[in-house]
Amino acid sequence: MPQPFRRRLPPLLALRAFETFGRTGTVRAAADELAVSHTVVSRHIQNLESAIGVKLVQKSGRGLSLTREGKRYAGQLSRALDLIASATGELWGGSSDALHICCMAGLASRRLLARLPEIERFLGGREIILQPISARPDFSQGEVDAEINYLEYPNFPPDLRGEIVYRPRILSVASPAFSEVHPHLRTADDLVKLPLLHERSTRQWENWLEHAGVVNIPPLKGPKLWHGHLAVEAARLGQGVALVSDLMAGEMLATGELTEVCRADVRLGAYYFIAPARRWNDPAIMALRDWLHGFVQQCIVEPLVTPSQ
Repeated sequence: MPQPFRRRLPPLLALRAFETFGRTGTVRAAADELAVSHTVVSRHIQNLESAIGVKLVQKSGRGLSLTREGKRYAGQLSRALDLIASATGELWGGSSDALHICCMAGLASRRLLARLPEIERFLGGREIILQPISARPDFSQGEVDAEINYLEYPNFPPDLRGEIVYRPRILSVASPAFSEVHPHLRTADDLVKLPLLHERSTRQWENWLEHAGVVNIPPLKGPKLWHGHLAVEAARLGQGVALVSDLMAGEMLATGELTEVCRADVRLGAYYFIAPARRWNDPAIMALRDWLHGFVQQCIVEPLVTPSQ
């Protein structure tokens, strides 16, 4: 009588801990990602070595590094877990054919939401799942196909690939009514005297003022609204001056909802298209990138050539 097929698998928790260590490079980083203590990660790695009888890590200074066998095994495990995550992501997404896009909330609601039918037509009728986000998504779970985000200091791990879609000009904007109350506003130095609208901290405004030529920046005050689209909405309601990219501001400037209060050619970061490196050349991912580049070109506000006076 034939024996039933049985896979010889080490403890799955140990496999996951070792793969995370191999991908992140340190026990502490692996522990942070898995939300456990570093001693738990170390114990899982020791248990895995005992289960398979092969040395996977070695002492390296004050930490651990992969052995030659460990590097090869970690890479194979990453590919295997990617397959599991991808299969699970298809179930979570509700359709194996759907393209799950994570996008910063303001860009998703003000720019992409109205254009979903256009994007789906461009992708040959493929269904789109658009998820607004305020933090970077976790691609390792397999539930995200692409990300569109604004980043000042991007740092992509080896399993992700990013491409600049557009490096915008960052505008200082306010409502027409607010601008009428402050008719003598001319230079970036004048802005520090006004109510400024911040996101999580005053850092972005400080960075912008420095790039605009302000030498002595005093402590900045004003409400902290945590999200860029809330700061822009507060500016539209006449509560102060906000910072916004020209990509986001174009329609509101054209309709007169906002005005640019101090013209300056300041560019602090860029919009990036991000996707798993292994899927970078998938037809749907490539088509989405092509659509995004074309869309951005339609939205660009006229370039500024004269610096603030």
